[in-house]
Amino acid sequence: MARPCFKLEKIHPDPVAGVDEAGCAPLAGPVVAAAVVLDRTRFPRGIDDSKALPAAMREAICARLYKVALVGVGMASVEEIDRLNIYWARMLAMARAVDALGIDPAMVLVDGNRCPRWERPSLAIIAGDTKCRSIAAASIVAKVTRDRIMAAYALEHPGYGWERNKGYPTPEHVAALGRLGPTPLHRRSFAPVRQLTLNL
Repeated sequence: MARPCFKLEKIHPDPVAGVDEAGCAPLAGPVVAAAVVLDRTRFPRGIDDSKALPAAMREAICARLYKVALVGVGMASVEEIDRLNIYWARMLAMARAVDALGIDPAMVLVDGNRCPRWERPSLAIIAGDTKCRSIAAASIVAKVTRDRIMAAYALEHPGYGWERNKGYPTPEHVAALGRLGPTPLHRRSFAPVRQLTLNL
């Protein structure tokens, strides 16, 4: 179970925002980031790293977070990923997520080893989604949001199994990519897609 960063959160005045993203590794779809400011007096039980939770629990916690926390979501498109590279697209999505909160957090806790290039007081925390409750909450919102996006895209582009693999390079997805070719939602800068595009 994720544990809040008590010392980090207590030495900074509220509001403290946790930030995480979902979707860096997939071959298709946007990268999605979320920023969450928790109310320390009430938050959903069961918050943990999104990867450690079953889908139904993620959905339930995400719905509750929108009721009791301040939530911002930001995305970087496939075009931005291909133009900037996934690292900088991830940073862009996180910056947009914090901007979407509509407030200026006193401190931003970011999952990973670097923060976006911004003027905000912030701290990067490696494996932050397993150490900080606010980052874990952001990981849940980002994951649920992106999964819903990919499920919707699966209806527009059937055959790739996005409703199951969410655009990740599973054998099913890679086989469909070879059989059906890339869609506009595939990341041309990623090697499996780029190689296929070169061979067309």
